[in-house]
Amino acid sequence: MNRIRLGTAALAAALVLTGAAGCSSKARTDDGDKPAAGGVKAGVGVSDTTIRLGALTDMTGVYASLGKSVTQAQQLWVKQTNAAGGICGRTIELTVRDHGYDPQKALAAYTELEPQVLGFTQFIGSPFVAAVKQRIDGQDKGLVLPQAWSASLLGSPYIRTVGATYDVETINAVAFLLDQKRITSGDKIGHVYFEGDYGENALTGAKAIAAEAGLTVVEQKIKPTDNDMTAQVAALKQAGVKAVVVSAGPRQAASLVGVAAAGGWNVPIVGNNSAFSPQLLATQAGAALQKDYYVASSALPIGSGEAGPAALAAAYKAEYPDSGLDNGVVAGFTAGSLFGEVLKKACAAKDLTREGIRASLLSVKGYDNGFGITHDFSDPKAPSTRQSVIMKPDATVPGGMKVVKEAAAAPAALKFTPAP
Repeated sequence: MNRIRLGTAALAAALVLTGAAGCSSKARTDDGDKPAAGGVKAGVGVSDTTIRLGALTDMTGVYASLGKSVTQAQQLWVKQTNAAGGICGRTIELTVRDHGYDPQKALAAYTELEPQVLGFTQFIGSPFVAAVKQRIDGQDKGLVLPQAWSASLLGSPYIRTVGATYDVETINAVAFLLDQKRITSGDKIGHVYFEGDYGENALTGAKAIAAEAGLTVVEQKIKPTDNDMTAQVAALKQAGVKAVVVSAGPRQAASLVGVAAAGGWNVPIVGNNSAFSPQLLATQAGAALQKDYYVASSALPIGSGEAGPAALAAAYKAEYPDSGLDNGVVAGFTAGSLFGEVLKKACAAKDLTREGIRASLLSVKGYDNGFGITHDFSDPKAPSTRQSVIMKPDATVPGGMKVVKEAAAAPAALKFTPAP
């Protein structure tokens, strides 16, 4: 696995991001791009003393558990960054809005915050990000790091996914089952997926590897409000599928796995990165999830014993002792620390404008903050990685997930070209 293994001391330093040396010049408080003392330009969301960022999250809807973890992890990143002196002589301010996975609320929250912030450390929901993509690229030009991995978001200079896109991730997940000889050429695989960008992009990946491996995909499209997978399990069982891919939320994945187990239908099930929450292990589906369910992700799980996850888990539990650990913590902190890295580069280039942020991100070609995968952001048309870690639920591990296959990209994933 091509990555830098950070030592404990180095990782602790990475978790507490420091400001760039020589970047303490003060900028004018102005919405335009203005030169300031020392030649640093500052624009929207940047004042003499603060850099204001936004977070558009879901803390009350279908991804509530994910949204809470992502947001708290980013608030932890802000606290650590500010405690270390901030970035470019300024403290970081994070303004959070909960849209509850409601499209109207999501668009209203974006419209409210966009004129006030330099960019967004998160925006949960591929469909919502896609809805404002043209506006972001055309007039707003603020960096958005979505908690969404649809290939439809590729190609934008300002909307940059952190990790493999859903199609690539699905290829890696199905390849894992092929490598384990759980399925073989001639088999049928089921695919239960959300309508919209997320599910349909994952379906593209399933179809791509199915064509290469001689598999047949049996589709079951669902809505985010569909929580009972009884009908889908019955249809897939009748069709004779040998394995199932689920590209939906944690509730749908738990229902799918639980209903299949209750009916004595024993087939492996693999999910995309957002199709699991450790809270599920305390439900009736918990035992079934630990038996033959797997999840693909673009980072090590929070319960990994490696330095990065271990340091973050300790810091997060100290800050939020009543909150559980899950992979949303890793995803949120990774996005926050990446934004910090870009801010430091922009500061060094003396350009804290939205255009300066865009240019600085293009220079990040080997980003590794200790969570198992190195990311390359030099090409907006490509995902930052084609690798996936394959994990399995395990109630004995903090965060409820253990690694069963370290980060790798299947040959089919390396050959595949995601289409925006």
